[in-house]
Amino acid sequence: MSIAPSAVPAGARVILASHNAKKLAELQRILTAAVPGLAAEQVISSAGISLPDVVEDAVTFEGNALLKARSAAAATGLLAVADDSGLSVDVLGGAPGIFSARWSGRHGDDEANNDLLLAQLGDVPDAHRGARFVCAAALVA
Repeated sequence: MSIAPSAVPAGARVILASHNAKKLAELQRILTAAVPGLAAEQVISSAGISLPDVVEDAVTFEGNALLKARSAAAATGLLAVADDSGLSVDVLGGAPGIFSARWSGRHGDDEANNDLLLAQLGDVPDAHRGARFVCAAALVA
């Protein structure tokens, strides 16, 4: 993946709108590799910055990524990158999708989410358990 140099003006700082430390490190690595001339010190983590909570009420990963990036850009005045991601299971019509983090009703409880998903797939043969991880990212100025 490569991003046109004009996408991020020279000297601009970019805030990564996430509270997930692993995601922040991954986004920083991807951005500095994809944007010619973008130095790691120009990419700012939102860790320790009090960004407004965003209600993720869009119906797509893309919509939720945009909501988060727009909020971070408005709050900081910086270019902002945010993402939304989750698991899409074919036999469940794409679910849990945008609800992946709270599939079990307990937000962020990966074990409970996985347990519920596996229970829902209990009678589904392995050959019909196709799934993919979906990630959408947004850059907002």
